[in-house]
Amino acid sequence: MAPAKVIACTVPLSSRFPFAESKAQCSRETASVALVQSSSMPKAVFIFAIGLLAALPALSLEEKDVAYGSRDGKALLLDLHVPEGPGPFPAAILIHGGGFDGGSKSTNVRPLFEPLANAGIAWFSLDYRLAPTVQFPQALRDIDDGIVWVKTNASKYRIDPSRIAIIGESAGGFFVNYIGTHQAAKVPVAAVVDFYGPSDYGQLAQLRNAHPERFDMTTINRHAANGGGIRFFGVQQLDQSGLAKLHGLAPIVAVHKGMPPFLCIHGTKDDQVSYEQSIAFCDAIRRVGTNCELITIEGGGHGMSHWREPDMQHWKPEMITWLKKTLQIQ
Repeated sequence: MAPAKVIACTVPLSSRFPFAESKAQCSRETASVALVQSSSMPKAVFIFAIGLLAALPALSLEEKDVAYGSRDGKALLLDLHVPEGPGPFPAAILIHGGGFDGGSKSTNVRPLFEPLANAGIAWFSLDYRLAPTVQFPQALRDIDDGIVWVKTNASKYRIDPSRIAIIGESAGGFFVNYIGTHQAAKVPVAAVVDFYGPSDYGQLAQLRNAHPERFDMTTINRHAANGGGIRFFGVQQLDQSGLAKLHGLAPIVAVHKGMPPFLCIHGTKDDQVSYEQSIAFCDAIRRVGTNCELITIEGGGHGMSHWREPDMQHWKPEMITWLKKTLQIQ
């Protein structure tokens, strides 16, 4: 007897015509059961089944808590969404904020999920190790591994590895800014979107000290007490040594020709990361001949989930327009 041929799909094996009742359940990418050509199945029927399978659309895909790596025996997890269709799709890798000691892949960046999916952009939302368990650069290495994992699995998830944007908010904004500047050659991406991420943490820390009335110091101090803030970078005091260390890590000092294009999105009333950080960062990027655009949320505070007023919602279509242009989405 010839060996059975296996095609991955969910089918009612009792059906006279396999797949006839299963079109809504089947896709080559999301199959869970094997269709086997048995010795009793007519060859013509099997060929028909293969043809029908080939014609099925690739369904949208959502997965949660997918391991992209591990550290110290603990899995590093991500959530993902892939649109319906054959692809390959552009993709966004999402890095949440939370003061370097909090936040999660499913909460802080949630407002991004729907607009990206509706635009036909696959997204992958990463968790990474947090303070006080780790400091910089350990968490950065997690994120780097996540980017490599997404590229390595590009075929499986129907994405185009040459059209990947990294999107970060707050602490996650710092990470994507750092990757797009300090690591532009090591970790190449097609675009960077920064939501209110620090571009010069030393300057920001000094401003917080000089003008605490401008900032939500209760939240800032809570993060610092848990190993976040400047302590995440191994800095205890803003003395000469501490400021020098923060300066060396600042994305703004590593701006250079050949970086990917940047989009900064920031509220004018941000009480944790001053709006001026994005202005200065974008200006520096433009001076080396790289594209940087700034979307300003008038009256917007810290956190996209707080931008609830109708006149603050413009960032969503504007971000999607920028991504479509930058990632060459038709």
